[in-house]
Amino acid sequence: MNDETELLKKRFTELAHKSTECGYFLFTDFLGLGEQSAFIEVKNLFKNARYTLFGGAADTERVMVRFGDEEELGYNEDFPIAIIKAEPKSPKFADKLSHRDFLGALLNLGIERKTLGDIIIHENIGYIFCKDDIAEYLKDSLVKVKRTDIKASIIYELPDVKLFDTERIKIQVSGERVDAVISKVYSISRDDSLSLFKKHLVFVCGKCCENNSYTPKENDVISVRGYGRFIYRGVSGTSKKGKLNVKIEKYI
Repeated sequence: MNDETELLKKRFTELAHKSTECGYFLFTDFLGLGEQSAFIEVKNLFKNARYTLFGGAADTERVMVRFGDEEELGYNEDFPIAIIKAEPKSPKFADKLSHRDFLGALLNLGIERKTLGDIIIHENIGYIFCKDDIAEYLKDSLVKVKRTDIKASIIYELPDVKLFDTERIKIQVSGERVDAVISKVYSISRDDSLSLFKKHLVFVCGKCCENNSYTPKENDVISVRGYGRFIYRGVSGTSKKGKLNVKIEKYI
C-alpha cells in the first residue's frame, strides 16, 4: 500500500472525527474507484460518524463523501455539486463528442480531476458534475470541445431521460468466479482477465477486488478500469451442457 493511499485514509478519518466533534457537515472531493476503495477499507475505524456517498445523481461512478447526518446535527446541507450542460452551438455541424473529448477539454482548462465527477454524454450533449465553486468558471471557459464550439450553462435538474444506458445480456460460464464473468462480458481471454486483478483494476461495489475467484452476489456492481462496468444479476439456469446462464446488465 503506497503512502498516498495511507494519507488519504488518514484524511478520511480526520474528516469523520472533526464532523462528529464539531457538529457540522464536511465533504471530500470527488473520489474515483481507487479512492472509494480506500474509504471502504477505513470506514469501520470511525463507527460513530455518519456519512453519505453521492455523486450528483443516481448511479454515478465518481462520488463525494459527506460526513454528518441531518438527524444528528439538526440541520441539512446539500452536497456542493453543480451540473454543467455543455452542448454544441451548431448541432448539425458538431463532431461526435466522447467522454474523453470532454475530459480533455476540461483538463486543458487547468481543472483538477478531483473537482470533477461523472461526465455523461446524451445525444452529443455533455452533462458535467463538478464542485459548485468552479461551476461559474466552467460555464464561462468551456467554449470548445474537440473542434466543436460549445455553449455551457449551469442547470439545476437533469433532463427526464435515462442518462445511463444499459443493455441486458446473458453469458454462459462454468462457474461464478468473477474472472470468468469478466472474461465473457468483455470478450477477453482468461489470462487478460487475470492480469486486471494483478493490476488492481477490478472493483466490486466500489472496493478493489484482488481475489479473482470471488463469487459475485446478485446486484453487485462490477467496474473494470479501461472496459466499463456492469451489474451482476445472478444465475437464471443451467444450459444443456451444464454451464451456468448468468444475467448481466451492462453499462454502454
